[in-house]
Amino acid sequence: METTEKKPFVYDLSLEQWQEWVKQNGESAFRAGQIFDWLYVKRVSSFEEMSNLPKALREKLLAAFSFVTLKEVAKQQSQDGTVKFLFELEDKNAIETVIMKHSYGNSVCVTTQVGCRIGCTFCASTLGGLKRNLAPGEIIAQVVKAQTLLDATDERVSSIVIMGIGEPFENYDAVMTFLNVMIHPKGLNIGQRHITVSTSGIVPNIYRFADEATQINLAISIHAPNDQLRSKLMPVNRRFPFADLIEACKYYVAKTGRRITFEYALMGGVNDQAEHAEELAQVLKGLPLSHVNLIPVNFVMERNFVRTSRDDIFAFQRILEKHKINATIRREQGSDIAAACGQLRAKHMEASAR
Repeated sequence: METTEKKPFVYDLSLEQWQEWVKQNGESAFRAGQIFDWLYVKRVSSFEEMSNLPKALREKLLAAFSFVTLKEVAKQQSQDGTVKFLFELEDKNAIETVIMKHSYGNSVCVTTQVGCRIGCTFCASTLGGLKRNLAPGEIIAQVVKAQTLLDATDERVSSIVIMGIGEPFENYDAVMTFLNVMIHPKGLNIGQRHITVSTSGIVPNIYRFADEATQINLAISIHAPNDQLRSKLMPVNRRFPFADLIEACKYYVAKTGRRITFEYALMGGVNDQAEHAEELAQVLKGLPLSHVNLIPVNFVMERNFVRTSRDDIFAFQRILEKHKINATIRREQGSDIAAACGQLRAKHMEASAR
């Protein structure tokens, strides 16, 4: 029985890779820039629309690449303007993408994997485990789709957070290709300091990322001030213990001169007590420029955690600030539309299984 090999996505290539592709296919070098322009400036959805390319080149592209299919399965809009999408991929797997409205512009939260194997005990993204990594083009297509939607109101994507479903540093190469296209002046041209990558603490790739020497922001999900508690909440800590993570963070700060944001989801009676704040402050004292983003945990039906009270959140923040640790409380968005990452997908998976 004959099988056809799956074609790569047209968004899978960086400009440098396009330049190599046109060269190998006997085309003039400038064609790479034209293709890139059609994809990211004009944002076409077919090769036929690339009208300044010769027909023969368009036929080569059609034979070699496919466009990413992001079929909108569900769309939820919050009262605060947050829009959450559930997209179905070519293989029927589903991913989430979120557009968040801020006073400073529109931010897109992208997904990097179908599911997640990290296993954080408070997170809906891990329900069902990891299915597969996304291709670079499937990550890029989420931002292109968001920008195309914003085009209707003459708005643009001004920032990106890689905090959707999955662990970005377990799909490292695809994420780096994604970032290359996002920041390229001929791509979507988004400022590096307007992009944040969030990791649960994949230590070897924190070192790699430090050596990339970018201006892209790094956020690390920490959620506990010690090994014992962090291993209970985040099994990844058993692979990459707390001390190793902090050493990698010190290397990153020394190498880049940039601060790290530590994300700390507050869970009532679990990690939100005064002693936790005191211990966290001692850990972070050795890390210059560190910043803690306190996150009131979202309720997930399949998990048992409850939200920390407002008074306790502020008390936790005050303790950190007493020790000169910069701490902010994340502004909630989309709380009326299954805000926790992975919840929409989890509902879809449950309905599909019936």
